[in-house]
Amino acid sequence: MWKWFSWINKEPPPPMVLVPPLFDFPPLAARTRMLESSYNLLFGKLALRCLFEDYFEEARHFRTRIMLKPIDDPHVDLIATVSGPLDHKPEEKIIGNAQFRWQSDVDDPHTFMDLFVSNADPILLIRSCAYYPKYGIGAFGFFPVLLKNRVSSEDYGVMGLRYGSPNLSVGATLMPLSSGDEFPKSAWLVSKIGRLTTGVQYEPQSGSKDGARYTNLANWSCAIGYGVGSGSPLSPSFNFGLELARNSQFIASFYQHVVVQRRVKNPLEENEVVGITNYIDFGFELQTRIDDKTSNVTSDSTFQVGASWQANKNFLLKGKVGPLSSSAALAFKSWWKPSFTFSISATRDRGVGKTAFGFGIHVDNVREASYERADPNFVMLTPNKEHLAEGIQWKIGKRPMLQSDVNSGNFDGLPRELRPLGKIL
Repeated sequence: MWKWFSWINKEPPPPMVLVPPLFDFPPLAARTRMLESSYNLLFGKLALRCLFEDYFEEARHFRTRIMLKPIDDPHVDLIATVSGPLDHKPEEKIIGNAQFRWQSDVDDPHTFMDLFVSNADPILLIRSCAYYPKYGIGAFGFFPVLLKNRVSSEDYGVMGLRYGSPNLSVGATLMPLSSGDEFPKSAWLVSKIGRLTTGVQYEPQSGSKDGARYTNLANWSCAIGYGVGSGSPLSPSFNFGLELARNSQFIASFYQHVVVQRRVKNPLEENEVVGITNYIDFGFELQTRIDDKTSNVTSDSTFQVGASWQANKNFLLKGKVGPLSSSAALAFKSWWKPSFTFSISATRDRGVGKTAFGFGIHVDNVREASYERADPNFVMLTPNKEHLAEGIQWKIGKRPMLQSDVNSGNFDGLPRELRPLGKIL
C-alpha cells in the first residue's frame, strides 16, 4: 500500500537534453600531430582542413576505410584504406594502403610507432615519436624503408626535435644523410599569449644556397591568430587567422564552432527528452598572391566557404563553395561497435557544367564515443524546458559537473573524447 502511494507521489524525471557525439572527434590528424610542425596545425588550420576535406570524396571516385583495434590489446590499431575511380581508367589505378600503430599509453597519443605499407611510394614507411610531458621534449622521425626510387636526401629519412608547453612550441627537422646546405629541413616557433597566437616557420626551397637561404624571404612564413574557446566540442570556439606564406601568398581564414540546442519533435523519444544538442561549423579561407610572377588571373586569388551541420548522432550535412566548383556531402553514421559510416558527395564543376558524385564507406572502432544518448551515465539536465545556458548540469557517473566548470577549462570529469586535444601548444 505504501509503495503504491509513493509511486503516485513520485516526482517526474527531470527534463533531459540529448548530447550526441561528434562524428569524428578527435580527428585522425590529431593522432599524429606530434610528427608535424605546430605551425601547420594551429591558427585554425586543422579545423579548416577537416571542414573542407572530410567526406568530400573526389568526383567519380570511392574511398573505403577500415579502422580496427583488438579488444584484448587497446594499445594497437590498424587503419586500411582502398580508393580509386568508379569507372575503369587505364591511367588511374586503385590505391591500397594500411597502417599498423602501437601506442604506449591509451589516453596519450603522443608516443607511438607505426608501420605504413602501400602499393604506391613509399611502399614501406616507419614513423616513430616519443614525447615526455614532464619536460615538454619530444623526438620524432620518418624512415622510408622501401621506395621505388630514391632521388633526394629526404627519401633516406627525416628526424626532428620539439619542445612544447601550453604557451610555446619550438622545433626543427633535419635529414641525417643530407649535406650541410640542407640543414635544417624546417624549423618553427609558435607562441601564445592569452587569446593571441603568433608563429613563424622556416622551410628552405630546393636549390637555395647556404649564404642566401636564411635571408631569402621566400623561405619564411609567418602567421597571427586570435582564438576563443577551449577546443572541447561541448564549448563554442572561434578562430581568425592571417598568414603570409613564403612572401608570395596572403591567406586569411576564419573558423567557428557553434553548440546549439533545439527542441526534439520525435514521437519515438521519451517524454523527459525535451531537446538535443547540435553542432554547427562554419569556415572561410581566402588566398591571394601578392607577387607578380603569374599572369593567370584565376590563380591570383581563390577562396572557399564551408559549413556543416550535425543534426543528431546519425546525420551530418556539409557544403562548400569555391570560384570553380561547389560541393555538398551527406553522411550517415550507425553507432555500432565498430561504427559504420556511409557518405555521398556531389561536386558541381561550373567550368564544364556537370555534376559528379563520390562515395565513401568508413568502419571505425578506434574512436569510441562514450557519451552517446544511449549511455545513461552521460546526460545533460536542464532545470526547465527553456534550455537556458546558465544552470546546465552535466552528469558523469556519480560526479555532477556544471557548465561553469566546462567554460573554465576543468575537463577532468568529462569523457576523453569530450576533452580538448591537449594542453600542448
